[in-house]
Amino acid sequence: MIHETYPISVGGSLPYAKLITYIQENFEDVAICGRPLVLVCPGGGYGMTCDREGEPLAMQFMAMGYHAAVLKYSCAPAVFPTALAELAYSIRLIRENAESWHVEPDKIIVLGCSAGGHLAASLGVFWKKDFLARFLGAEDADRRVFRPDGMILCYPVISSGEFAHRGSFDSLLGGQEEALSVSLGTDALELVSLENQVDGETPPAFLWHTYPDAAVPVENSLLFVSALRRAGVPAEFHMYPRGEHGLSLANRLTLGPGGNGLQEECTSWISLAHTWIEHQYVKGL
Repeated sequence: MIHETYPISVGGSLPYAKLITYIQENFEDVAICGRPLVLVCPGGGYGMTCDREGEPLAMQFMAMGYHAAVLKYSCAPAVFPTALAELAYSIRLIRENAESWHVEPDKIIVLGCSAGGHLAASLGVFWKKDFLARFLGAEDADRRVFRPDGMILCYPVISSGEFAHRGSFDSLLGGQEEALSVSLGTDALELVSLENQVDGETPPAFLWHTYPDAAVPVENSLLFVSALRRAGVPAEFHMYPRGEHGLSLANRLTLGPGGNGLQEECTSWISLAHTWIEHQYVKGL
């Protein structure tokens, strides 16, 4: 396994920003020559990255036969679009190493939980935008190198409107909304309300959420799914009738120290995501 850590540094990155790879070796006696890669963005309200939503998920996708990676992105006091640029940089890094890492470069999927879901979805809608290219110093580059091929969004933060998780947006914008609006040329808080940014070039998505989520209301996923539907982008959505926020795998492997995060009926999401990847990217069904 190629298990390496790559420092990530773009404008505004904090010293701990890094990409951790979990790349399976290629063996002559195994017919698989290239594999999809799932890049995991843990949640944490843009104030931290939650370990429960990082490596445990990467290990599950490795067991399914995929490569995986985890991005420890810059959180507050870093502000938008630093984490987004780090994710775009990471996608480009993976594609640049696709041959030696045996990654299928057109099968790179970003997964995000909670605020990490907002980050993953942000790249899905902003990958071709001028402000991101400028931030990365890549105005003249082929911007499709930054585009994920799919998104898995677990109880994602999406909307900055009525159903917003205010803490995430406070951390993401860091009290600099006015200055960011000037530099971006548009209202920053409205820009990061992602249900308003979907278009026909947004990648396909798999989403799941719990109905009673009291931290990030399920309307976040519903709004995004509706926007994908209007844009003609394929999407699969599962809403579970029970379960708190931040479940991760929802089983004992990601049980929190206080006994939180266990919800048996929600554990099916990982196998459903596996089926979605197989049909969308492997079997082509």
